Amino acid sequence: MKIGYVGLGKMGMGMVKLLLEKGHEVVATDPNEEARKEAEAAGAETVVSLEEFKDKLPGEKFIWIMVPHQIVDTVLSDLASIMNVGDVIMDGGNSNYKETVRRGAELKDKGLVFMDVGVSGGPSGARNGACMMIGGARDKFDKYEQLFKDLSVSDGYAYMGETGAGHYVKMIHNGIEYGMMQAIGEGFEILKESAFNLDLNEVTRIYNNGSVIESRLVGWLQNAYKEEGVDLNTISGEVSHSGEGQWTVEEAKDCRVSETMSKVIPVPVIEASLQFRIDSTGNPSYTGQVVSALRNQFGGHIVKK
Repeated sequence: MKIGYVGLGKMGMGMVKLLLEKGHEVVATDPNEEARKEAEAAGAETVVSLEEFKDKLPGEKFIWIMVPHQIVDTVLSDLASIMNVGDVIMDGGNSNYKETVRRGAELKDKGLVFMDVGVSGGPSGARNGACMMIGGARDKFDKYEQLFKDLSVSDGYAYMGETGAGHYVKMIHNGIEYGMMQAIGEGFEILKESAFNLDLNEVTRIYNNGSVIESRLVGWLQNAYKEEGVDLNTISGEVSHSGEGQWTVEEAKDCRVSETMSKVIPVPVIEASLQFRIDSTGNPSYTGQVVSALRNQFGGHIVKK
């Protein structure tokens, strides 16, 4: 397939390179000239402005955007002016699902198809195969399914439902992720402070070899210990949050269960893990260092002191 791609950051660049390796043609753009040059070196065609997509993508256009949620509306406005009825825009970033629903309705009024995909796996997943949760028109999902298959790990993609469903499922995924990371951080702070002088490298190794809590997260902590040492001295104990945990908590307080009814769903674990991150500013801890180290391992987030 030949697709347009907007955004060549740590996720977008890896995804473009994977698409090229799978035999797809990519026309990509990013404000950063060095990023465009890197994409060109990998085999992509690049353009400086979105307007150039108009002539570079014949027939039905499929344009994937991988940009911060704060600028999605600006990008969509620019793209809508050069697209034709039936063309498809896919938002692969971490947008709020309510905004995705709104954008889908607005673009539908213009004859365009808006789809959304929650992407899990971080930069490594983007480069080597991610987990994808896809929302939007079912016929377009079917038409472009090979594209999603090529970007995912084996059997790592699925159709979630109408526009917004992909971002909704990913939002909840990230809320769950907050709670899991918090539990690991708290547990390992107890282990570190215990009277047994435990080898935390060995603890991560054995936890991640057949135990009930064996997981990629424990594996990433094992990697962090190898790279930084178990004291994590260079890692900040103040933990940032990027929005999805907050959105999950807000959704739980006003969860739409039908067109006419909402309910409050208690989420004490997710809510407490979010509050921990907020309270960690000016109040660093070893638990915070573990959570920060995990964020760096899977998401490439900057977490050095």
